[in-house]
Amino acid sequence: MTKAKYKIHRLDIKMDEDREKLEQFLNNLAGEVVSIIPNIAKTSLLQIYGVTRKMDFLFVVEKVNE
Repeated sequence: MTKAKYKIHRLDIKMDEDREKLEQFLNNLAGEVVSIIPNIAKTSLLQIYGVTRKMDFLFVVEKVNE
């Protein structure tokens, strides 16, 4: 029985602009995507009113078979 190995990828993304970037990144992975975890920035008044974005980047957890 082989142990599963995982890779964690960081993807800097703007959710309202980079849909194709995320799609291309996911389609180019060799392994199976286990999870996508967004990093949410601290909430400020500017974020509440939509002046600045709330999400900095995504962590993509990939299960790889070696």
